[in-house]
Amino acid sequence: MDKPVNHHKEIPPSPRQVQLDHHDSVRTHVHQQVCTEVERLERRIEILRLAKAPHVAVMISAYERMIDRKKGFLQNWQLDGQRYY
Repeated sequence: MDKPVNHHKEIPPSPRQVQLDHHDSVRTHVHQQVCTEVERLERRIEILRLAKAPHVAVMISAYERMIDRKKGFLQNWQLDGQRYY
């Protein structure tokens, strides 16, 4: 059997800017990643609010819960000091 062809271009992994042996570097990296995820979810919510799809409210609710959990994670780990979200 032949393997299915993946028509999507695979994104090569970017070199890590994180120094895992440096606590502050890891904290900064995690903070930036989570804030970026929150921003993306907020943009998705904005786009969904303009849509007329039947299940928009359910999707928005799910994204809002995800945002709340990510913000809670930042607070629990005291990574929310800079408030980028």
